[in-house]
Amino acid sequence: MTTSTARPVPGTTIPCYQFASDDDLARHVAQMIAHVIRERNAVGQNAVLGLPTGSTPVGVYRELVRMHREEGLDFSGVVTFNLDEYYGLSPDSLQSYHRWMHEALLDHINIRPENVHIPDGTVPLDQVEAYCREYEEAIKRAGGIDLQLLGIGRNGHIGFNEPFSGRDSRTRLATLDPITRKDAAADFFSEENVPMMAITMGIGTILEARKIVLMALGEHKAKIIRDALEGPMTDRVPASYLREHPDATVLLDAAAASGLTAVATPWLLGRVEWTDALIKRAVLWLTEQSDKALLKLDDNDFRNHNLHQLLRHHGPAPRVAHRVFRWMLDTIEYHPAGRERQAVICFSPHPDDDVISMGGTLIRLVEDGHDVHIAYMTSGNIAVFDHDARRIADLVAEYNRRFDIDTDRSEQLKRRVIESLEQKAPGEPDIEEVLRIKSLIRWSEAKAGAMVCGCREENLHFLDLPFYRTGTIAKNPIGQEDVAAIRALIERVRPGQIYVAGDLSDPHGTHRLCAEAIFRAVREIEQEGDMPRPEVLLYRGAWQEWPAHQIEIAVPLSPRDLDLKKAAIFRHESQKDSALFPGPDDPREFWQRAEDRNRGTADAYNRMGLPEYYALEGFVRWDGKPL
Repeated sequence: MTTSTARPVPGTTIPCYQFASDDDLARHVAQMIAHVIRERNAVGQNAVLGLPTGSTPVGVYRELVRMHREEGLDFSGVVTFNLDEYYGLSPDSLQSYHRWMHEALLDHINIRPENVHIPDGTVPLDQVEAYCREYEEAIKRAGGIDLQLLGIGRNGHIGFNEPFSGRDSRTRLATLDPITRKDAAADFFSEENVPMMAITMGIGTILEARKIVLMALGEHKAKIIRDALEGPMTDRVPASYLREHPDATVLLDAAAASGLTAVATPWLLGRVEWTDALIKRAVLWLTEQSDKALLKLDDNDFRNHNLHQLLRHHGPAPRVAHRVFRWMLDTIEYHPAGRERQAVICFSPHPDDDVISMGGTLIRLVEDGHDVHIAYMTSGNIAVFDHDARRIADLVAEYNRRFDIDTDRSEQLKRRVIESLEQKAPGEPDIEEVLRIKSLIRWSEAKAGAMVCGCREENLHFLDLPFYRTGTIAKNPIGQEDVAAIRALIERVRPGQIYVAGDLSDPHGTHRLCAEAIFRAVREIEQEGDMPRPEVLLYRGAWQEWPAHQIEIAVPLSPRDLDLKKAAIFRHESQKDSALFPGPDDPREFWQRAEDRNRGTADAYNRMGLPEYYALEGFVRWDGKPL
């Protein structure tokens, strides 16, 4: 492994490496692909690549395009075979993998069109079987796949080989698993619009590749990665069959690796270096395993749970347990920005992340007399239902009609909005007028929610960053224009403290992109010495809270605080009852998730034997590294 930021993860059934950042992982995979291409080119042979789609390989494809443009990486001798395609979608459909591949990679490199193979989702049903056999034959005629790149679904699928697919399966028409369809729902703006079937390479086809690289990014992949690498090899987890391959490698970011034994509980694998962070993690884990509070742990608890080494070097039990007790007690902070007045900025990726994630802390910051600013980084307009946009267009037209205010223009707008919404195909981007209406809906809700928390209207900043303005789920990479807008706000407000969404479970990646832009802005300011670097605290979003061992600041919330926070969340009416993008497998409304998370964190502290609070919001200090 040549990339310095990669480190091997021991104890897995397949060679596995964890990378410090998504960018490092993407660069490494792109270098692997480039090596295969150059090696084949050197002997006059084609390099045959098996390629996936989805959010995971996006960084790889961007790096390959860069290498082609800046380093002359030659794709003229490359042959590609894509893993899969939705059945029933034409190649130019917005959600088709054919279109996605061309937009993400193929249109930007010098690959020969005849060397590109992507399953055709429009093949008549009675011809699919013959078509799939020919796809297999085309792979054989090309000499077989040199390197097969894979992602992994939350249910363990590779390609669209869903749970219980056969080990020896070949290219075929497959029925999509309900979890797969739920995960794809955002791309189609509704689960009901997701195709029921797809053409996919089989597991047997994949395993015939000479080299296989599986990539996984994000916390939502942590459980299935653990199952695939540490659980039994079973058709219930198709990716587990990769263990049979002689040259398969798994590459992960820290979030996707977080469930593996070597990362989550490394002391179970043997000797470890007992840093303070690892001691804290192990002892808090022990409280869960033993169902005991920190100060009730005894030596036998440590011995019975394979923590002999920790006990021997840092014991006895009361000493090490009291040490962790003090650490956790010190995380409790009623005044997270101190008592001396200063400027504070909460960066909210979407218009509701501020109140959902740290609404109680915003209330506390305002009550402590700080100059509290909220920066809404994106419009959030794609998360508004069409019927809400139609209702607002109708309201504006009726208001103008009743009060004789530019009636003709408002009626024209109403007709244009209604016609576009009625004619729009599922997942198709909205016209500009509709996007503006949806943006205004989120804008008004954000203002209302922030003001419930006591924030002043003049301290609300709507940045509308360019990377988000695609009108679709897929976003552009962060650019200098995004960073400049954030930097300008920080330099104008000069905050002593900023809050950033550090939620790696955000299923659409907006939180991660926004964090990247903020960190770049902070680093630029720091490098140029224009102002001291503000303290950066990371909060979690609607999906989950920080694990207890990571929390560095826990802000107690009273019943009144939590009620006010819920009232602020209620102001986001377009997201209440039924959000357009609620996230996978969680039917709760956002206010319910927030309440359960904050009450759950307080309960976890209580079980440790710490002071009992009604609710807690947790934060982690940014250490200057990528998420």
